[in-house]
Amino acid sequence: MKLMTLAWRSLANRKTTSLLTVLSFALGVILLLGVDKVRTEARQSFINTVSGTDLIVGARSGPVNLLLYSVFRIGNATNNISWQSYQELSQSKSVDWAVPISLGDSHKGFRVLGTTTNYFEHIKYGNKQPLRFSEGRAFEGTFDVVLGAEVAHQLGYQLDTPVAIAHGAGKVSFIKHDNLPFQVVGILAPTGTPSDRTLFVKLEGIEAIHVGWNSGSPSASSLKLTHKDFENKTLEPETITATFIGLKSRMAAFHFQRMVNQYREEPLLAIMPALTLQELWQLIGVAEKSLLVVSALVVFSTILGMMITMLSSLQERRREIAILRAVGARPYHIFFLLGLETLVITLAGALLGWLTLYGLLALVAPYLMDMFGFHMALGAPSLKELYILVAIVGASLLMSLIPGWRAYKNSLSDGLMVRV
Repeated sequence: MKLMTLAWRSLANRKTTSLLTVLSFALGVILLLGVDKVRTEARQSFINTVSGTDLIVGARSGPVNLLLYSVFRIGNATNNISWQSYQELSQSKSVDWAVPISLGDSHKGFRVLGTTTNYFEHIKYGNKQPLRFSEGRAFEGTFDVVLGAEVAHQLGYQLDTPVAIAHGAGKVSFIKHDNLPFQVVGILAPTGTPSDRTLFVKLEGIEAIHVGWNSGSPSASSLKLTHKDFENKTLEPETITATFIGLKSRMAAFHFQRMVNQYREEPLLAIMPALTLQELWQLIGVAEKSLLVVSALVVFSTILGMMITMLSSLQERRREIAILRAVGARPYHIFFLLGLETLVITLAGALLGWLTLYGLLALVAPYLMDMFGFHMALGAPSLKELYILVAIVGASLLMSLIPGWRAYKNSLSDGLMVRV
């Protein structure tokens, strides 16, 4: 107890150096825990890009390829699936709901997705969070379009803005469906998912702008079509790109997946998005692991700096240590005194770093959720965080053995001797 009091008074006597060391240590803790927290939540957010969907069905290709074009709108499908196959799958006894999607067109570099109004009801993200409208409503008419948050922001579009869709998925297209413009009726709230960079239209709208097209090229008559030509006209697609499926029971997921993969009418592939997302994360997760290593090196350099500071201060504290020895302190008392000083600094730095980190996260969490759909879970420190803090404190104590041993070896006569 006396050693703890002595350690505290010794640090208070060198308060400027002690405070700077605590702040430096706290910054290292903030960086390491912050990177690990963001890394963990980013992985969870990535895995929850699509939530509540049991299966995604598309033409037979690779699981990652199907996930990329259906969820992330990256790349293109190797083939489409027939409308008849979609209807047969959606009417299965195991299926609770099915949402078809059709890709292939774009607008100024943003992908256009044809679907039904069920998309806004069943397709969720994050912790099963539904898509919300910041303005307007879901599409109803054939030529209504709903914009993702980033599309509306970057292009400056508002409700009732006319939108001409281009053929193909490239940023530059020489063929546009400008004779049949769509009208913005809704804008989605930010989600931090590919939905923010997508334009949503009805499947009937996708069919309407391609009436009269052959092999990817329009006929002369198709370019003269107007909105009036589609009034009171029902259009049914012949093919779709993929479909999202929700099952009545998740226990039936593997059975239904096997049934789809063995579908005889046409070659199909069913994937479980959560499992495929984890597989994809393993491919792209190298960067976040590298960032964690860099953060650990920063913490190590902070601990090393603290040890160097203590070693440097030993020269200034030689007379202080000699006086302690002269009044009866034994060498191991000096050893434990330096260890206690290190413990106080590391505990104070770790506590300050953890509190500051969670304070900052509490401030930015609503902003991250509203702007990017990035859910940052806050609460009591996890076991992993506690292990990290214990490891940091333990490493600091180990490093303090070097200056402690140096002080232990200093003799009384060395401390009283004045060197020229």
